[in-house]
This record gives sequence, structure tokens and C-alpha cells, in this order.
Amino acid sequence: MDVRKSPWGVKILIYLVMFIFTVLAIYPILWLVIQSFKTTQEYLTTSKLALPKLWFPGNYPYAWKLGKFGMLLLNSLFYTIVTVMGVVVFGFMAGFAFAKIKNKATPLLHGMFIVGILITLQSIMVPLFLMVNTVHLYDTRLGILIPYIGIGLPMGVYLSTEYIRHIPEALIESARLDGTGYLKTFFFIIFPMSAPVAMTVGILTFTGTWNEFMLINILAASDTIKSIPVGVGRFSGALASDYGKQFSALVIGLIPMLLFYLIFRRQITKGVAAGAVKG
Repeated sequence: MDVRKSPWGVKILIYLVMFIFTVLAIYPILWLVIQSFKTTQEYLTTSKLALPKLWFPGNYPYAWKLGKFGMLLLNSLFYTIVTVMGVVVFGFMAGFAFAKIKNKATPLLHGMFIVGILITLQSIMVPLFLMVNTVHLYDTRLGILIPYIGIGLPMGVYLSTEYIRHIPEALIESARLDGTGYLKTFFFIIFPMSAPVAMTVGILTFTGTWNEFMLINILAASDTIKSIPVGVGRFSGALASDYGKQFSALVIGLIPMLLFYLIFRRQITKGVAAGAVKG
């Protein structure tokens, strides 16, 4: 529906609803940022809705140092980028095979991938820990990346398979007649045409990997290979009552996600819309 062509009453209602949802989305973030500039004493003795009497930025250096966010930020970036690349590339290669390469085993293998969407992380944490420990990958980056990619693949395979099925068979047949193998067909024809849904898969994988806390907490013991959510989690224990530092840690963990959205907001909107239509 084109809002510009709607009656004035409908326009006012639409913009009012949009304004309410915008306030509901922005206010908690704004409140969190404001509270992070209060000392714990001021937070406990003044109104929770009041602005700080004296803006105190000292919470941030303390939270950054105690949470070891510099090292954890690099780890999170590494895990997220590698996981996104692995899920998108491997997921779309599998989706291409399931959608366009006919085989008797295709339905069974595709069904096994799709079942993975229904499996919750909590139900596989213990067996996954035992498997990683058995192959001597516990407390290693590889032992974290393999489960991350494996957990993201079912959704990636599902979305890519449904999208690639709509690509005309004539394109693939023409490439085959020209002597192009399946690998070149995938990278030069299928994958570029699947860019919208690839963006959707990348967004889902990025947010899921960046915010993941439980799995990395049981697969990693060393602080040197943990990620940002673990650093934020440190402030929920002995420092739970130190609200200024706790709010600062939450803001530090939130900033990368906000930057990701601000930088890629156009691609995110196009990717989600196109992925929803095709999927």
C-alpha cells in the first residue's frame, strides 16, 4: 500500500503506529545508555527515569578493562565472519545440489538437514560437548567454529534450496551444454543470482553468532578464545549490584550490533524482503 495515496485519516493512523513502535524500540536503548553514565549510588538513590546529575564516563574504561572487551571483540569478529562465510557458501552449495541435482538420496539428505531447524541448542549441548572433547577440540577455536557452522547450516540449506528451485532450469542446462561444470555453474550463475537470500542467511547467522553465549561458554575454558557475550556475562555475578559498570558492559556489547545495522541497513531491508518473497 502506498501511504502517499491514502486518505489523511489513514496516513495519520499509519504514522502514529510507526511512531509508537519507534519509541518502543529506541527508548530501552536510550534508557540503557543514560543509566550507564550514572554511578551505582546515584542509580539506587534517584529516579530510574531521571538524567544523571553528574555524567560519569568512568564506568566504561573500568568495564572495558574488567571484561577484557578488546580481546573478546576480536574473537567475536573472527567467529562471526568465518561462521557467516561458512554457512552461506556451504549452505548454498548444498541448496544447489538439493534443488537442481536429482538423486535418490536427495530427499533423505535434505530432510536430515531440515530436521536440524527443529532441534534446540539446549538439547544438544551435552552430546556436542562430549563429541568436541572426544576429538580433542575442546577449548580451541576450531572446536567452536565447527559447531557454529553446523548449527547455522539447516536454516541456510532450507532457505537456499527453496530459493534456487525458482531459478530456471534453462540457465543450468545452457551452462552444461557449454561445458561448464557444476562448481563453475554454482559460483558464476547460481550464487550471484541468489544474492538477496544469501544476505538474509548472512543476517540471521551474524546476529545468532554474535549474540551466542551458552555454547561458547561450555566449549571454551580460556578467556583468550571467548567472545563478547561472555564478557558481558561476567557482570551478572559478583558485579551484579554494580549497576553503572553492568550497564556500561551491556552498551559495549550492543554497539557493534547497532553499527552493523546502521552500515548495512539498506542491504538488510532488501535482503529480508527479497528472501521473504522468494522463500
